[in-house]
Amino acid sequence: MATITQEKELKHEFNFFRVYKDGTVELLRPPPTIIPPFDDPTTGLRTKDAVITANPPLSARLFLPKTTNPNTKLPVFLFFHGSGFCARSAFTPEYHNHVAAIANEANVLAVSVEYAKFPVRPLPACYYDARSSLQWVASHAGATGPDSWLNEHADLHRVFVAGNSAGGNLTHWAVSQVGKIGLAPGVRIAGAILVHPFFGGTGDDSQWLYMCPENEGPEDPRLKPAAEDLRRLGCERVLVCVAEKDPLLVAGEKYVEALKKSGWSGSVELVVNLGLGHCNHVYEPDEDNAREVLRKIASFINQQ
Repeated sequence: MATITQEKELKHEFNFFRVYKDGTVELLRPPPTIIPPFDDPTTGLRTKDAVITANPPLSARLFLPKTTNPNTKLPVFLFFHGSGFCARSAFTPEYHNHVAAIANEANVLAVSVEYAKFPVRPLPACYYDARSSLQWVASHAGATGPDSWLNEHADLHRVFVAGNSAGGNLTHWAVSQVGKIGLAPGVRIAGAILVHPFFGGTGDDSQWLYMCPENEGPEDPRLKPAAEDLRRLGCERVLVCVAEKDPLLVAGEKYVEALKKSGWSGSVELVVNLGLGHCNHVYEPDEDNAREVLRKIASFINQQ
């Protein structure tokens, strides 16, 4: 008698993955294409990978722009990539190229973090990784950290924490932790850059709540920033970019409104990226409007 193969019964379907009743998870995005670090002979940019912690596994790709003065100290750009907390990588071509372009344009030493992804390491692991990566950068105060580039070239009085989409969410959380617990002496978070950030209020809220089993519901402060966290945000300036054609535009605008009303003493700037959809500046970087995002990030970093 022939065996009849039965399809798995679906339990949940989200934007980025499906969950079946037997507990298996099917990601709806293809596995990321990974490229190794390499030096760019055209621009002189050098890249390498570094291990932040072995257990849990946490690594990053570092980008060092060409400098004519070996004693030059550069701002540090700590970056968290986007894609729903469960897809893509700091090591994919699009994110390698994106952060490389920022490093060249803004003349920064960039650290692009390969943080935990669902379902291998469910949320909140990525939030702990964001904090750990910032603490790792800060450990180079006094030029005594584990990475030679950061020891030799990092100006830790000019650290910028940044991310797009899910990475924008992680950026807020990491900087809010600085406001609560501080960083090593001699380290200053000069600014935070949130590009097309995810802060709930959309159909993806249920996906986030599923990925983070230990949550406080739709008002969880990691999903919807709390007034107390905004008031104690641990940086001096914030840049928020929202895209004209992005469903997340309203969430980004509300974040800026809430930050202004919180009593935070810093300055916040809201920029609308006209003609762009969600994170198009990463995936279609040669478009004129995409290049404008890059220029805005660079000017924010180098603002005196």
